[in-house]
Amino acid sequence: MRMWLKGGVLVLLCWAQAALGGTVLVVGDSISAAFGLETSQGWVHMLQQRLDSQGSEYRVVNASISGDTTAGGRSRLPKLLDEHAPEIVILELGGNDGLRGQSPVQLKQNLAAMVEQAKQAGAQVVLLGMRMPPNLGQRYTAAFASAFDSLAEEQELPYVPFFLEGVGGVANMMQADGIHPTAIAQQQLLDNVWPVLEPLL
Repeated sequence: MRMWLKGGVLVLLCWAQAALGGTVLVVGDSISAAFGLETSQGWVHMLQQRLDSQGSEYRVVNASISGDTTAGGRSRLPKLLDEHAPEIVILELGGNDGLRGQSPVQLKQNLAAMVEQAKQAGAQVVLLGMRMPPNLGQRYTAAFASAFDSLAEEQELPYVPFFLEGVGGVANMMQADGIHPTAIAQQQLLDNVWPVLEPLL
């Protein structure tokens, strides 16, 4: 802090370092909750490590729950916003909606409501998209992908179209269940998010 007298008035100037930040809130499902892994192996923990290594004071809060859907995220987001007052909200939900064959229309409505909630709380939103495997049918998989694409375009959101890009279906990148990424894959997940997140920090 620097101070001096100007026109008889004491002026205080607080120099805020560019690295200073607030809270990044991650609201996701098992992929962000590091299912099958130690929490310290997950991409969200690695995000905090990367920020720390750069001297950033952003704090990452992982509010991801295995098995969560967009409906579940929508119901619990208001409390999370009140509790953590985040500057940035990363939404990583929808995969469980798709695996359960739930309506892409409802999925989009739930995500849109979460985006609105976050924006009203003064937070910027990053949307992480998901894609469904082809065995669910071309019509459904196309509608599912479109729900994310159209929402990101309409809301002008920083957007990763397929969060599992470079991971899904890749040998050694997926656990035996074929759904959850391995520890080796976590760096790729972080690298998928970083280009759209970094400009907001």
